[in-house]
Amino acid sequence: MPAPNEITPAKLMRLIGLPDCPEIVDVCIDEDFRDDPYLIPGAWRHDFRDLPGLLARVAGTRVIFVCQKGKKLSQGVAAWLAAEGVDAQFLQGGMYAWRDHEGMMRVPHCVIPKTQDGATVWVTRHRPKVDRLACPWLIRRFVDRQARFLFVAPTEVDAVADRMGATAFDMEGGAWSHGDGTCSFDTMLARFGLTSPALMRMADVVRGADLGQHDLHPAAAGLLAVSVGLSRRYRNDQEQLTAGIDLYDTLYRWARDGHEEGHRHG
Repeated sequence: MPAPNEITPAKLMRLIGLPDCPEIVDVCIDEDFRDDPYLIPGAWRHDFRDLPGLLARVAGTRVIFVCQKGKKLSQGVAAWLAAEGVDAQFLQGGMYAWRDHEGMMRVPHCVIPKTQDGATVWVTRHRPKVDRLACPWLIRRFVDRQARFLFVAPTEVDAVADRMGATAFDMEGGAWSHGDGTCSFDTMLARFGLTSPALMRMADVVRGADLGQHDLHPAAAGLLAVSVGLSRRYRNDQEQLTAGIDLYDTLYRWARDGHEEGHRHG
């Protein structure tokens, strides 16, 4: 009989990428993690022995704990946090079950930049439109929900990245930028191992809008129009980012659940 505080891999996968997805905390011991150094999208690592620090970070949230097999570590931590009033669950079968379940995405830990004060830091050119909003959305929803994004003059991106310990993206010649016929969103999907059908569908739209190739998907011209509208509506790049995150949340739900739906008046 399933435990009342466990969640299956299939159910967790339906939550990942949504703005109200629970916190996902990997509590695998270091030895187990070194043997298989991947994270569930959006998950972050925490030492299972640091329960006070963990409680301070997740208090007031819903949280799902993951260990190698879904046994003593994740169940014990979930039970401990539940005793402190946290809405805590554990992943049924742990990382083994996630890894072996068909179609599950896993993010290589080695490609995630180092964090500062608990968050990765990224920098790009100011006045974002398509790629420079799509990429932050992807990072916030599938890699690091606490990620910080800095928008600066194009000539200062590299210097700011160096001084602030940030990762530059969507800059010509950079590691997190365009490829041959692809955009930075494509690059991030590939490097982070994010390959779901919904994200691949979004990639066609983003690429078409960003590269001006509207024949790639019927929605590409519409995304460009809305993106330009956002850039005219907001003078503050952080306010525009907030609105852009909401836009891409909506686009993701269409790509995942509504892309086959049509509409005819009459």
